Amino acid sequence: MSLRDAIDNFYEPLVAEAIDETREEDDSQDFLADVMCVALNRLPAKYYRHSIDMMFYLADGELEGMKKHALTAVQEARAFVKSHKRDD
Repeated sequence: MSLRDAIDNFYEPLVAEAIDETREEDDSQDFLADVMCVALNRLPAKYYRHSIDMMFYLADGELEGMKKHALTAVQEARAFVKSHKRDD
């Protein structure tokens, strides 16, 4: 097993959830992938090995704060990607 397979970034599912919440009908998979990359690059890395460990060590309210940060990052990333469209 690769070391890369042994860890995850806690923000990845939070950003994916925020993308689902803000998804628009005409969003392409490429657009959403770009939004996810931009949003994740604007958030701090929060790596863990076991999700139960991550949940145990989060302070009260920290998860809700992280969800809000993820939603804000996605909203800003959507605007950024829309304003920097690639020529296909």
